[in-house]
Amino acid sequence: MGLLAELTHRCPLRCPYCSNPLELSRASAELDADTWGRVFHEAAALGVLQLHLSGGEPAVRRDLEAITAHAAAAGLYSNLITSGVMLDGARLRALAAAGLDHVQLSVQDAEATSADRIGGLRGGHERKLRFAAEVRDAGLPLTLNAVVHRQNLDRLDQLIELALQLGAGRLEVAHVQYYGWALRNRDALLPTRAQLDAATAMVEAARGALTGRLVIDYVVPDYYAARPKACMGGWGRSFLAVSPAGRVLPCHAAESLPGLHFPNVRDLSLADIWTGSDAFNRFRGTDWMPEPCRGCDRREQDWGGCRCQAFALTGNAGRTDPACALSPDHHLLDLAVRDAAAATTDFTYREMGRAG
Repeated sequence: MGLLAELTHRCPLRCPYCSNPLELSRASAELDADTWGRVFHEAAALGVLQLHLSGGEPAVRRDLEAITAHAAAAGLYSNLITSGVMLDGARLRALAAAGLDHVQLSVQDAEATSADRIGGLRGGHERKLRFAAEVRDAGLPLTLNAVVHRQNLDRLDQLIELALQLGAGRLEVAHVQYYGWALRNRDALLPTRAQLDAATAMVEAARGALTGRLVIDYVVPDYYAARPKACMGGWGRSFLAVSPAGRVLPCHAAESLPGLHFPNVRDLSLADIWTGSDAFNRFRGTDWMPEPCRGCDRREQDWGGCRCQAFALTGNAGRTDPACALSPDHHLLDLAVRDAAAATTDFTYREMGRAG
């Protein structure tokens, strides 16, 4: 149902929890607008309804308006996932004229000093606020995406208030997921259990109080879980991603997994890749599962959890996700929580400019 089109890995921010691969695609390798247009039509034929235009920062693409027009021509509902720091009102209006349906704006904190420190861009937070006003003036629906962690979670109430002030219809409170660059910064990012419990209670209270004004999505960190999430709704079940260079992935982080060949849309159709590639079939369904997943009555609910997390923590993508209390590797999460509680490290920033 959903396609994540990662148009570029280039980005002006240096977020320490960046979910892009450790090895980034260069600008010279990026798909052109016409190829993206073909991919969008193939996606629509597969049944995709929602298209997420992402990056990096998609606004670095000078042909973003043409890409957006291709999405509209394919009949896809388009959502621009952006930092907002490279867009102004004129370009936003051009994107809306090209057929853009929705804007998802990321914020690093509710407080400017902290937000700029986390994102690694001085003045970035102020630019985001100006851009949110432009989205409102353009009449486009707005989702605010707040990636939360130890160093901003205590201001969750302010983030909720910020979403209301900016006129967002939806707020995504998304705890950092620890793979890729975020895994390197886990000790500086992982919240305490007390922080998590307070945040969860706050979200539940706000959902009740703000019914009809603000929808709040809440993604919790797996490190305090007893059961894993169904990552992307299950590997190869309802979602796919296309990297800037054209590789087709069951999730945006799947390139971190060794031993998998991800076909390219330059060589094969999206339908052939979705149905026939080893990469999509490797962890699809339940036949691949080891015990205790194979005999679990939740195996068709969580689909074994996250393959990228299993690899990041155990070195084996085929292991049971350690987020599950039944996993023989569940103790690794307890060790990570303990280590993070004792750590005093600060961020190691992502230098995205190396991808440009």
